Amino acid sequence: MDRAYEGDATRDLAVEHGFTPVVPPNPKRKDPWEYDGTLYKRRNEVERLFRRVKANRRIFTRYDKLDVVFVGFVLLACAVEFIKTLC
Repeated sequence: MDRAYEGDATRDLAVEHGFTPVVPPNPKRKDPWEYDGTLYKRRNEVERLFRRVKANRRIFTRYDKLDVVFVGFVLLACAVEFIKTLC
């Protein structure tokens, strides 16, 4: 969930499906809720990883017909990103 989807109906639907929403409330809300700020920051790390992986054109445009080949290239892109962090 993103902050744009922090409405009550969306939050209730997410909880109903077993998810734990970690979106901070809108500052103008009358009834704000508690949220895990650390987990929300980790969500940003995952979104940045997706952005870096999607920079690979083959993954972004999904040229592969078979899911197993596509997943293989996603894993390869993740491995390359991991190696870049080590250097």
